[in-house]
Amino acid sequence: MQGVDKTSTIIMGNWRDSMFQDTIAAIATADAMGAISVIRISGSDAIQIVTDLTGKDLSDAKGYTIHYATIKEGNESVDEVLVSLFRAPKSYTGEDVVEISCHGGVYITRKVLSLILGAGARMARRGEFTERAFLSGKMDLSQAEGINDLIWAKDEINAKSAIHSLKGSVAKLMRSLEEDLTQIISNIEVNIDYPEYDDVHQLTEEEILPRAEKWIDDIHQIIVTAQQSAVIKEGINTVILGRPNVGKSSLLNALLEEDKAIVTDVAGTTRDLVEGTVRLSGITLNLIDTAGIRKSDDAIEQIGITKSLQALEKAQLVIVVLDGSEELTEEDQELLEKTKNYNRIVVYNKKDKDSVHAGISISAIQKDITELTNAIVEKYQSEYIAANSDTLNNERQIGYALQAEQAMREAVNALHAGMELDLVTIDLEKAWTALRQITGKAGKEDLLDEIFSRFCLGK
Repeated sequence: MQGVDKTSTIIMGNWRDSMFQDTIAAIATADAMGAISVIRISGSDAIQIVTDLTGKDLSDAKGYTIHYATIKEGNESVDEVLVSLFRAPKSYTGEDVVEISCHGGVYITRKVLSLILGAGARMARRGEFTERAFLSGKMDLSQAEGINDLIWAKDEINAKSAIHSLKGSVAKLMRSLEEDLTQIISNIEVNIDYPEYDDVHQLTEEEILPRAEKWIDDIHQIIVTAQQSAVIKEGINTVILGRPNVGKSSLLNALLEEDKAIVTDVAGTTRDLVEGTVRLSGITLNLIDTAGIRKSDDAIEQIGITKSLQALEKAQLVIVVLDGSEELTEEDQELLEKTKNYNRIVVYNKKDKDSVHAGISISAIQKDITELTNAIVEKYQSEYIAANSDTLNNERQIGYALQAEQAMREAVNALHAGMELDLVTIDLEKAWTALRQITGKAGKEDLLDEIFSRFCLGK
């Protein structure tokens, strides 16, 4: 919505009004056999549609009440249901909402939905109930995203983060940044447009710069925390590398606590990538066991080695496995050189055969890998702490924060170059707009409203 003009705003408003004239319906529970299914209806005709289908007059029923009813097709009973009633504006979407709890058979659920659609509702689009909640002002965009994140959460950290978003953690995080930036812009605008007001504090470049630079520091820290958090929430793409027969597949099996990779004494057994996911003290590793890296004339093994090197390019963590019972070979040295610029952990396997090296020692075959798992958890402690804090939660939010940071940096550069303040405000407004996009708020018109709302009454 950045740069939305008045005409676009009117068109968008008309579109929203038109959309809200529709009554929508959808199955809110899984489309499978179960004890109960819930069908949600939202819109101005929701209550009337249910009244028509049940013969039970709900026109005067209070919100937040539950009613026993029978869904009928003509004179035939289809199902006995419970009808939960939520009246506007105190509902999820801000509209009249009815939720029908029917028996959970697939046929019955779809039959009831078809009758609702036949009575005047239309099938809701994916996410449309939450979209209406956002457009009705029931939640901001970050809260709406939190709902979807909660549904898809695959572990405790992602679930907690989603719940924090639902409670408005992102908006709270942005509030002080938004307030500081608005204050800077509003004071500049007042000085530019109303210089006759002697009581308005005249901002100088020396006063603006410290504020702006602190603002950059603050948002940069938020971005860093969000990026660290994303590593934990999305899982760390981890590649296990080593020459053949050093125990890479045994290590994968030990981490996964299952025999997923074939383990033999024959070098080069692993010819393709073997993948799995493991969680260590809240840290998720997306593991890839690779073909042993060595010089080989075997065409199939060469393909596997090529895939291993391609996986290395995308790795966020590399576990280099060496045979701790032997001196390092030329291939080991080459592998250490190849991975020296990667985020890596070097481990010496086969400590059950008396390792001759100092460092992290494991015995993958005996599933004795505590030293390695401890090293991984320790390595990602700061990211783990970030993931458990209130922060930005996805690439869209981080992207707008980066835009805001860049715009402010351009404003600071302009100040250092001695440009006029009215030109500096162009970059400041870009930063403000990008910041507001994180929670889905509007553009420049809202900025003007915010600025002039700070004036004294009658001014």
